[in-house]
Amino acid sequence: MKLRRHMKRKRQNEPIVRRIWILQAFLIVFLAVIVGRLFYIQVMSHSFYSALANDQHDIFRELFPERGEIYLSDPKAPDGRFPAAVNKTLATVYADTRQLTDGDKETIAKALALILEMEEDALLGKLTALNDPYVPLKSKLDDLTVLQMRDLELSGIDFSQQPFRFYPEKEATCHLTGFVGSNEQGERIGRYGIEGHWEKELAGEQGFLQSERDPTGQLITAGSHNFRPALDGADILLTVDRNIQFVACNKLKDAVKRYNATGGAVVVIEPNSGRLLAICGNPDFDPNNYSQEPNMSAFNNPATYYAYEPGSVFKPFTMASAIDAEKVSPKTIYHDEGKVEIGIHTINNSDGKAYGFQTMTQVLEKSLNTGAIFAVRELGADRFREYIEAFGFGQAPGVALDVESKGNISSLHKRGDIWSATASYGQGITATPIQVASAFAVLANSGKLMKPYVVEEVRYQDGTGQRIEPQSVRQVVSKRAADLVSGMLVRVVENGHGKR
Repeated sequence: MKLRRHMKRKRQNEPIVRRIWILQAFLIVFLAVIVGRLFYIQVMSHSFYSALANDQHDIFRELFPERGEIYLSDPKAPDGRFPAAVNKTLATVYADTRQLTDGDKETIAKALALILEMEEDALLGKLTALNDPYVPLKSKLDDLTVLQMRDLELSGIDFSQQPFRFYPEKEATCHLTGFVGSNEQGERIGRYGIEGHWEKELAGEQGFLQSERDPTGQLITAGSHNFRPALDGADILLTVDRNIQFVACNKLKDAVKRYNATGGAVVVIEPNSGRLLAICGNPDFDPNNYSQEPNMSAFNNPATYYAYEPGSVFKPFTMASAIDAEKVSPKTIYHDEGKVEIGIHTINNSDGKAYGFQTMTQVLEKSLNTGAIFAVRELGADRFREYIEAFGFGQAPGVALDVESKGNISSLHKRGDIWSATASYGQGITATPIQVASAFAVLANSGKLMKPYVVEEVRYQDGTGQRIEPQSVRQVVSKRAADLVSGMLVRVVENGHGKR
């Protein structure tokens, strides 16, 4: 009897026990979901919610990368480098005209004119905007200027912090660095020089934030989202030596002024590696205030962009080619009559004189056009063109400084002796200063052409780096030919035109 009553109570309690187990299972699953969600939020999505929890400036910082910086080589600096392009956070002062009365505007204009170095009327004109929460008055303000204005406690005046690109060396590195400007869409982008050519590496990668929003446009933190933080840009270390650059650019500026020249360029290159130790041009500009430069052609680097007729400095390449082909030697003699007639054309020596019997060494010493023509005739027009192309003329050097000119040696492909004759002494063809410097480096480097380069290393924000190594392009002439012409050029400096 008792057994039957026990079994009956047990059957009656089974649904209750089952519901309790179901409830416990549900609570366990629910807690597991909560724990999992918390883990996802606090660990897996920490960056997203951290950015979301902060103000708009912090979200901006998470989504927009910081631009990489550019450094010169500087053996005198503790870490061997000196900043050429860096990021600087400066203030912009603005007015919220919704808070201002006409009397306030006059007071503010009068109070800020002296501090901002602006005309009082110009400031008052900006402040007349009606019900505008953000009227910029002046940008790029340092901390001291901001402090002076804060002490005035002017109603409706506030400050915002903005990143700016700053170039400490100003004109001395303007063509090297270029500057950061804006494109048609108003996006900040590198222009010219390193800033332009290495835009992708310097700019980094923009972050991504996508989340569900409520009807008012506010982000729903518990909603679905996709977040990827920004990747800051890489730093770039240049081969250019700050000290050599400083001296070279100052010497160039003095020379342009002394000779009343329209411009000029200086290239200093390490022959056995191709490393550019200095590269500067004139006219120049201040990249910190590029928008104030009235002549946009000043942005182009004269060392890489503008091609010119090199003239008599081209004669050593003609001579090296003929010596390498064993068509002449430094002691080969020809008779100089002071002119050469080619069809209807007559080519004279630059001084109009005739020197009689002369060696190839004397041709370079006295810079005789007729002697260069003799050497190229012995060599032959086709072989001469092949040598000149091997020296790197007619091709962009690939220095990685944005726009580079190839120069023009197309006349060497034309029929007729006149073209190779004039090219033998550097006329009828064009080249850039960096092409000429690289070609002379061939003679100083046992006849081997090295690719000129200006970037030593690219350093990424994850700690990795890409180091640029010297690159041999080709053997242009033999070591013997290069050494012989180098010796002949010493004679030019000791006894000839270079003596001055």
